Amino acid sequence: MAIKKSYLVGGAIGAAAAANAVHAALFRQKKTEVPPLPQEPVDVDRYRKHLTQAIQIKTIANRDMDLVDWSTFDALHAFIDESYPLIREKLEKTIIPPANLVYRWKGSRPDLDPIALLGHQDVVPVSKGTEQDWVHPAFEGYDDGEYIWGRGALDMKNHLVGVLEAVESLLEEGFEPERDVYLLFGDNEEVVANDKNGARDIMEYLKEKGVHLDCVLDEGGAMLPVDVKGVIKDKYLAGVGIAEKGYTDIEISVPAKGGHSSAPPKHSAVGELANVIRDLENHQFKAAFNENMKLLIESVSRSMTYPVRLVTCNVKALYPVLLQVFKLIPPAACMVRTTTGITMTQGSPAPNVLPQRATITVNFRSMPGTTTEDLVAHIKKVVRNKNIEVNVLNSKEASTFSPLDSRSFQIIKQLCLAIEPRSIVAPYLVMGGTDACNYEPICENIYRFGPFRADMSLMMLCHGTNERIPVSCMEDGLRFFKNFVKLASAE
Repeated sequence: MAIKKSYLVGGAIGAAAAANAVHAALFRQKKTEVPPLPQEPVDVDRYRKHLTQAIQIKTIANRDMDLVDWSTFDALHAFIDESYPLIREKLEKTIIPPANLVYRWKGSRPDLDPIALLGHQDVVPVSKGTEQDWVHPAFEGYDDGEYIWGRGALDMKNHLVGVLEAVESLLEEGFEPERDVYLLFGDNEEVVANDKNGARDIMEYLKEKGVHLDCVLDEGGAMLPVDVKGVIKDKYLAGVGIAEKGYTDIEISVPAKGGHSSAPPKHSAVGELANVIRDLENHQFKAAFNENMKLLIESVSRSMTYPVRLVTCNVKALYPVLLQVFKLIPPAACMVRTTTGITMTQGSPAPNVLPQRATITVNFRSMPGTTTEDLVAHIKKVVRNKNIEVNVLNSKEASTFSPLDSRSFQIIKQLCLAIEPRSIVAPYLVMGGTDACNYEPICENIYRFGPFRADMSLMMLCHGTNERIPVSCMEDGLRFFKNFVKLASAE
């Protein structure tokens, strides 16, 4: 008996749907067997006390080095000496002017490459006029039992003090590393693309001594709770930064005759400049998912709830659609392309004077592989006005990508899962700048991760009003640092 064509089509569709359902059921995060780690003893009360004290020391950064109060950095150094007597006694300390700190903890195996834990001593200032908006004064370091408040609580005196606490604790226990352990604390990380760069000076010092680092751990990602009803339930996203975007400030000017505003031309210099802005904003850089971004998307997709996985199990086929969605959302768009931000404008000195020159400053955050020369070429290509003047003010190239198969990345992943088994550990591209990129000449394995559980609303307070860290995340953070030193410094 002949089988109707409609039955065949329906059967094929049903079979395909069943196959997709099976694929979706199997498309989930693989369970990783994490060897149990010892519950390292940690002194959270001491950590809290020392973090509040460190916040009270106003080590504020400034692009103009002459305007920095360097006595505050002297005070921070004295605080470290007093608070961590075993670090003072047993580690070699070097100060690289003006205030960069290098601590060397000698290991038993000088034939092995050392490890380095980074931290920056400086913090950003509190914006004028916002001082009274703080629940607790920005430099009081107030501990209310739930949070420690203050500038640097999350960026990044929590990290710096946590590293010091971990090393002091290991010294108290008599631990001896096999590899040398370096603690490298720069003095001006918050001043991006400055001619004088503390971390670069530290790197040059180590390079001259013939030091090649096995790995670098700096600030970057955190452990962010992820819980979207019906989509993903009760997970943590531990993003480990394996690269960072570049930073470039470019000034673009339009010259003009100027004159009295009573007889204006059709377009003043400011009018011509408006067209320049329009050309730049209408011609964004091409967006694309790099392989690490695809890995991040796939890792999150595998952790979604089963009904949603019916769609996300085919995530590779969805990349073109996802890319269009990313481009529409600014916080997502910055992860897939070089960004163009018009930040400053200058024109006439008076309301009744036509400007002889109108200027904008454009901040570019470039993807790895896009150079400053590429940015200048892009401007000259997309801006129709060929009479513009282009001047690069500050520039820091994007970093290279660090590998995912290194021993140190696997240690970070292991420790994240040990702290929180529900973690999705995945690589990501850091949008801002860190000191870590300066160490590329002497290290290939550079990772940016802070082992602190805090939701995105708190992370967004870095550099803003009411910056604070949850006390609840400090114990796990301290335990992470102790274990990282022990594992990474071993052969």
